[in-house]
Amino acid sequence: MLCKDKIISIFCLIDDILKGINHIEDVRRQVSDSEIIVTAIVSSTSFYGNHSSAIKFMKQYGFIPNMLDKSRFNRLLHKIGTLLYELFEIVSSYYKDFCCEMHYIIDSFPVAVCNNMRIANCKILKEKKWRGYTASMRNYFYGVKVQLLTTKDGIPIAFHFTPGKTGDAKALGKMIDKLPAEASLYGDSAYTDYGLEDFAIERKCVFLKIQRKSNAKRIDTLEQKNEKLKMRKRVETAISDIKKMFPRTIHAVTLEGFLIKLTLFVFGLQLNKSIN
Repeated sequence: MLCKDKIISIFCLIDDILKGINHIEDVRRQVSDSEIIVTAIVSSTSFYGNHSSAIKFMKQYGFIPNMLDKSRFNRLLHKIGTLLYELFEIVSSYYKDFCCEMHYIIDSFPVAVCNNMRIANCKILKEKKWRGYTASMRNYFYGVKVQLLTTKDGIPIAFHFTPGKTGDAKALGKMIDKLPAEASLYGDSAYTDYGLEDFAIERKCVFLKIQRKSNAKRIDTLEQKNEKLKMRKRVETAISDIKKMFPRTIHAVTLEGFLIKLTLFVFGLQLNKSIN
């Protein structure tokens, strides 16, 4: 549960950013986009993504006395879905600039839209590309993969959604542009792509420190193996922190709504960890 001071701090940060980017709203509205977003963040960090509980909480404790009903709240939240990602990117850029972070970690985790036995009846997704395999858990799932990029302290800096069947190495290229020059990016062996490693160091000046398989062409020293393993455990902790906020099942009617809820979980962890 977020404390009162942190809720106020998150609201002030979001409101200041929206003013800074000249975000325009209808002056007749009783509830601003800043209030909608902070309520959605509270729902993801404190109520397992339950918007109804967050709405009641924000109204009952006087944070937003004129809070909307659930239906209107959800409609407005869907309208500003792309704005959530934009805000996440802005907060990430602030953090990278002020903290001069140079060590990052990437990993992915699956989020199933439905149970495997219900795939035929799933209305949100329909294609085979959404059916993926999780090697660590040795099972199949039907949904999306969240490619998560964090700092060494576990603060999310970038994320990307891919269909469940997409290999991790294919998503790595999109993450390199998120990093400052001379940064190091750690990842497990699923991100192995020697061509991309060479491209990153030559063109982007980014060091890809990917774990090696036993039959890899490029072998690590014992010191490099231990360093990579230690860094990977930190991103696994961040993923665990995100999953702790998940409800038993993430309810959504559309794929857009499903991805908005996932975005809120990642954004919520970022704000919760970076604001003290």
